[in-house]
Amino acid sequence: MADAMTDTAQAAKASPLSAVVEVVARALVDHPDAVKVRESIRRGMTIVELSTAPGDMGKIIGRQGRTAAALRTLVAVAAERQGVRAQLDIRD
Repeated sequence: MADAMTDTAQAAKASPLSAVVEVVARALVDHPDAVKVRESIRRGMTIVELSTAPGDMGKIIGRQGRTAAALRTLVAVAAERQGVRAQLDIRD
């Protein structure tokens, strides 16, 4: 349980967009230590890149892409609250 608290605290230190993606992704996958979230800026838009263990990619994508779509919506809403434009890229 202490590890979960530490992971959440570390995610909170990152930008709010990365933190949201990391916390949700870690909750969805079987191997939370393999979750990597990277943030960059391209053409004035924040790009949040998510990568996981190969076996966990299906859990992130979900049935017919519904989980991935929900994550992208979550990023868009969090970005709007921060006053920026953002996009989620899921890397395999």
